[in-house]
Amino acid sequence: MSTDNVLIYIVRHDLRVSDNPVLYHLASTPDHGFTHILPLHVLLPHQIEVSGFLKEGTQSPFAEARGEVGRYWRCGPHRAKFIAQSIWNLKENLDKLGSDLTIRIGRYDDVLKTLIGGLRDNDIKVGGVWTIEEEGFEEKRDEKTITKTCSGLGVDCRVWVDEKYFVDDRDLKLDTPQDLPDVFTTYRKMMEPLREKPRATLPTPSKDALSKLEEPKIPSQASPFEIPSSYDEFEEALLRPVSSVLSEVPPFPEGAKSAHPFRGGEDSAHSRLDHLVKSGSAYSYKSSRNGLLGSDFSTKLSAYLAQGCITARQIHERLVVYEDGKDESVAEAQGYGDGENEGTKAIRFELLWRDYMRLCNRKFKGKLFLRSGFRDDHANKWKSAKEEEITEGQELSADEVSRLVKRVFDGTTGMGLIDASQRELLHTGYTSNRARQNVASFLSKHLCIDWRYGAEWYEMLLVDYDVSSNWANWQYVAGVGNDPRGEARIFNPVKQAFDYDKEGEYVRCWVPEVRKLEKLENVFQAWTTPKEDWDRLGLAGLTMAEDPIKKIDFSVEGKPKSSRRPFVRRRGQGRGGSGQAPQTATTPQPPTGPSTSGRVADGQQGSGGSAHNTIENPRGGPRGGRGYGGGYRGRGFRGPRGGYRGARGPSSGYGRPPPLSVPSVPSAHPAQQQMAPAEQTQ
Repeated sequence: MSTDNVLIYIVRHDLRVSDNPVLYHLASTPDHGFTHILPLHVLLPHQIEVSGFLKEGTQSPFAEARGEVGRYWRCGPHRAKFIAQSIWNLKENLDKLGSDLTIRIGRYDDVLKTLIGGLRDNDIKVGGVWTIEEEGFEEKRDEKTITKTCSGLGVDCRVWVDEKYFVDDRDLKLDTPQDLPDVFTTYRKMMEPLREKPRATLPTPSKDALSKLEEPKIPSQASPFEIPSSYDEFEEALLRPVSSVLSEVPPFPEGAKSAHPFRGGEDSAHSRLDHLVKSGSAYSYKSSRNGLLGSDFSTKLSAYLAQGCITARQIHERLVVYEDGKDESVAEAQGYGDGENEGTKAIRFELLWRDYMRLCNRKFKGKLFLRSGFRDDHANKWKSAKEEEITEGQELSADEVSRLVKRVFDGTTGMGLIDASQRELLHTGYTSNRARQNVASFLSKHLCIDWRYGAEWYEMLLVDYDVSSNWANWQYVAGVGNDPRGEARIFNPVKQAFDYDKEGEYVRCWVPEVRKLEKLENVFQAWTTPKEDWDRLGLAGLTMAEDPIKKIDFSVEGKPKSSRRPFVRRRGQGRGGSGQAPQTATTPQPPTGPSTSGRVADGQQGSGGSAHNTIENPRGGPRGGRGYGGGYRGRGFRGPRGGYRGARGPSSGYGRPPPLSVPSVPSAHPAQQQMAPAEQTQ
């Protein structure tokens, strides 16, 4: 009888061999009792589209991996490629250690039953299934599925603490998730000094420390799917179903370059980190992080952190070695050996913000996906493109809102900064933190469109998508999250463009239609160009000029055209915000109303109870209070002069596959004025 005793290690968002608690334990504990380790990565059909792996002539047993609000793909081509590279790099690195990575497709219960059953048929015992915990509604549901399946098969299951974050969960000063402060500043002060908080990293296992189970003994992928044996075929299968997202995007602008030209994987993550230190980018991070063009204005480590290719404490440790002058290979870097500087301090600050978003996910759970947000804000102010979510008071039809959303995402709004960001995102899978904030504010506060359309769109296109960071940050900017200022924080995208794109280089780069325009106010809003120059400058017939979604009156001096005194911000608790209640708008708020709970993941109805409190499946169905359109007065300046009236007419944006099919805004709203920016992590 065989003496094999196999451990299945389910690799989730921990695609690395270094600083990996499971691999380190197995390599450093000689009496763990297992003869072989079988690292397993499962492509989950509800989170990433897997139909590209189907055998010819077969159909997928799973529904398409699309979001519930906008019906966009859950994972688009940019992130799918990055994930493919990260998975394959882990496979290569495990091979260097004498191990391997098994890749499977399906639900965890089906995959484990097939795998464990097949191994037992080959007289091989499975002594345990280990995985690392994650935060999120679906992620916790998956963990329950794993533990329940293992219990039914009589296999021990262990869920490890996720150690890829800046402050280890075991070092938090929180007795329960509900003890997390609702304001980031309060949490930050609890954790300071940040340089002393992270635990030490764990070394990479030595070669042959992880015994490999020979492939012939491992059951193959269950039909109707098959796993390619080469990377090129693997990537092609992952990209094939979702590549149509970019089929109607115009040609890549001449002269433009991606700010995120990086490959996925652990090796690339550490190469990027080394570059940041050696080039001086880490030193200058605080002053450069609001940049818009180039690859070095921010760290670009977020995609690697999201997939677990690198850990926050590995970043911290590399910075400490540089700050303490203990690595001669970076001795020429600015600030070497001078201790913590403003740049490295700011990087730690942002890593802690990333931690905080994850802890908010843990605290608020399903509220992360509800339109009412962490604040339980059920005000009926949101426009929806879904007939079933429209309530009395929404002036635009579902089709009109749908066309409006499409123009925003296509980058044909006529608002230069917004359009440039959206086109950059379409082409590259990346856009800067500053641009993301402006887009989120424009969609949710200027246009009063359900912010979840934006969150799902970013989920599809961002190469660095992370469930906690994406959804919690969208809530933050939309005013339903844990920004102390809530609705009072509104970005003026014209002023923001003047502040952060001082020469108009960014907008001209990604919106070539405005490259001939000389004056910045024209670049940032093409409609402001004198009509007599439209033919000469190529603006005639352009939707963004003739039919802008919104017009904002703004002087070239960079100050809003308003005779009223601006909102005076009081410094207090919060992430650059105010702990005081915001000034109230002169326009009364719409009446609040009940929300509807979402559907359970398998399509069954949730349990009874108050609709406000029922969160059976926040990733399915309507996620929060239903709203109506109409005027929504910004709270930055009490009496902004003028408004806008967008001329009606057909849009001519790029075609998108989502069932949102998008308008010009037919009704006028007051110009929204800029408020203090909210910092976010990337």
